[in-house]
Amino acid sequence: MEAHRIALVEDHALVARGFETLVASAPDIDLVATVGTVHELTTLDPAPQLVVLDLRLADGSDPAANVAAIHRLGAYVLIHTGAEDRALVQSAARSGALGLVRKSSDPDELLDAIRTAVRGDAVFNADWAAAIDADAALADARLSDREAEVLSMYASGETAASVASALGISRATVADYVKAIRRKYEAVGRAAASRVDLYRRAVEDGILE
Repeated sequence: MEAHRIALVEDHALVARGFETLVASAPDIDLVATVGTVHELTTLDPAPQLVVLDLRLADGSDPAANVAAIHRLGAYVLIHTGAEDRALVQSAARSGALGLVRKSSDPDELLDAIRTAVRGDAVFNADWAAAIDADAALADARLSDREAEVLSMYASGETAASVASALGISRATVADYVKAIRRKYEAVGRAAASRVDLYRRAVEDGILE
């Protein structure tokens, strides 16, 4: 099995060394680069599948801008931080990072989070949920009750066919609802292009726990 290619953006040498040692013990994860800034990732060819990103970097870069830059490279983002600044976490969440793992977390928790995020799946834990739940800056997409019902089922993993069957509507109608939900979120600046995005929006808005 080919190992998952990841990169670490971390400018604290001791933290980086510990991360490198941990990942070296996982045969399914290949750490292809450890760099101090997101800009340095542009030299990697091919780009990693996942970038593990520290929120607080010495270059003073903005977390949201860093997440966006990594996405342009075609990689997912997992936040790895010791910072307690919820505003930074919220900024990363709104920008599409898949989750957060504290630097004080158990090593197995970090490895599990990497394996989840490298597939493009959201990594939810208490820290991440608390940050996005408290984000008062999230704009209201103003979903109807029916749209919220469709979102709750579709974002939790149900197929369009199963949603249609449960609600007594056609698959085409479900597709129309999903399109409308995406448009409403995107209209207020909240990404909704993927099912992961929709799941995150549903959690943020209390539609899913």
